[in-house]
Amino acid sequence: MQEKMAYDISIVRTRMQIDDFQMRGQGISPAKLKDIRKGLRTLHTLETMAVNIYKSQITKKVSEHNRQLIAAMCNEMTHVQDFQVKLYEYGWKPSKLRWMYWIVGFKFGFISRLMGKRAILKAGIWLETAAVNHYDELLRNIDWDEATRKILEKDQSDEYGHINRWKGLLQASKA
Repeated sequence: MQEKMAYDISIVRTRMQIDDFQMRGQGISPAKLKDIRKGLRTLHTLETMAVNIYKSQITKKVSEHNRQLIAAMCNEMTHVQDFQVKLYEYGWKPSKLRWMYWIVGFKFGFISRLMGKRAILKAGIWLETAAVNHYDELLRNIDWDEATRKILEKDQSDEYGHINRWKGLLQASKA
């Protein structure tokens, strides 16, 4: 898996200013808009699932592992916001079925938490690997506007960073 980390992944929340917001979609063909809408809804829904996986894995214990899970959860919450904003900029709303992914995220997170730290790390690697693959597919197959493409690329870089972090922690737990 090629690691696309052209962005500073130490930034958990990117700064936004009022000029970053704009209404989008004018002058774009209906077929292209359909693809963009489907892609944004997919990303918004899957990032919602990721937030809930991490949220369900965090325990009360004061530990470096929990600190990393909290940071990852916060970063995923930023991704949810990124795609929710883009949906509204295009005049759309998130999927009404996203609640199902909230439940799936809770189940994955809770079950992996019950299985222990190594299961949590393996679940994180699986989750983020699936995410980067989705990002690759959507970046390749949809003709995004430049601003939205940059957000997808930044968010995908974050996911690569999570994979590397979870792999490092998994290796350290074996030692």
